Amino acid sequence: MNPRTVAHFIVVLAWSAAPALAQPAADAPAAIEADARTAPAVARGLAFLAGVQQPGGGFPDGGQGESTGITGIAGLAFLADGHLPGRTGYGFVVENAAAFILDNAGPSGLIAADTSHGPMYGHGYATLFLAELIGQLGEPAGRVDEARLRAVLARAVRLIVDTQNPEGGWRYQPRPLDADISVTITQIMALRAARNAGLAVPVQTIERAIAYVKACQEDGPLNQGGGGFRYMTSPGSAAWPRSAAGVASLQYAGVYGGDEVERGLAYLAAFTPRGGGNGGFGGGQPHWFYGHYYHAQAVFLAGGSHWTNYFPDAREQMLADQQGDGSWRSSHGEAYATGMALLVLQMPNRLLPIFQR
Repeated sequence: MNPRTVAHFIVVLAWSAAPALAQPAADAPAAIEADARTAPAVARGLAFLAGVQQPGGGFPDGGQGESTGITGIAGLAFLADGHLPGRTGYGFVVENAAAFILDNAGPSGLIAADTSHGPMYGHGYATLFLAELIGQLGEPAGRVDEARLRAVLARAVRLIVDTQNPEGGWRYQPRPLDADISVTITQIMALRAARNAGLAVPVQTIERAIAYVKACQEDGPLNQGGGGFRYMTSPGSAAWPRSAAGVASLQYAGVYGGDEVERGLAYLAAFTPRGGGNGGFGGGQPHWFYGHYYHAQAVFLAGGSHWTNYFPDAREQMLADQQGDGSWRSSHGEAYATGMALLVLQMPNRLLPIFQR
């Protein structure tokens, strides 16, 4: 069997069987994850989000109107706390978020509000939300039309597959031209969630995505950025947020180990207080919530000391930064920041299918 055939077989096996593999962070001591302050903080955050949901079901994006992407992020925050349509207290929020996203799905498969900038970002988060929702939808389902949801999700997945560029990545617009790792992670996660929900995803799409992400990784020693990920395959520098996205991209594509993942995790560890760094934990980092959202997922999926050396400090910072009204704040808007923070804090709940390895 030649090396390419072996690699193809490994991707097929990991992509199709990963949900049956080891649970992420299963070895984390309960004391590491449990904290009496977290549940009240999450409750305040969800109450804030419920209060800013717009009449049509969407969530504001910090200045440009309602966003399908931020609506997807906010919806995921409610799903991560176990809220489902027709069955729980905030089920109506999830129903309304789903309605907004479905109403903004076009015949091409693209899910984007009229105000969307760089619509593939929003498309990725919205598709992820729909896939996570359909994976948990049961009876009763409130006002959610499962047949319509599944049809929209299938078209959204097809759009992602069809707009992958020759390198294997995706970019802001639904055209197979250039690519960057920031948009690529959103599409990989959406595809993985859709696959988990029973939709067909071509293995070749995943193989090409893996090749693209690996091509964005920096060579060289750790103290010179080695192991981190560039924004694109072209020359550039590694940075903490995009490197977290790079590691998570490989994991969600079925690559849970190997040199690229281990070097990426080592790069991320250098940004944590326990790794001797400050990084996103001290504030001042661009894309702070984005970085933690993907960093948390990367180390949660890796488990062991990767998770236990990260989560307590990240939780402390998140809890310290929560505002009196229950929100978190960023230049991208309070709904975005609050949704991201809540997803990090709720990762130990293990309720979202996407967070299970």
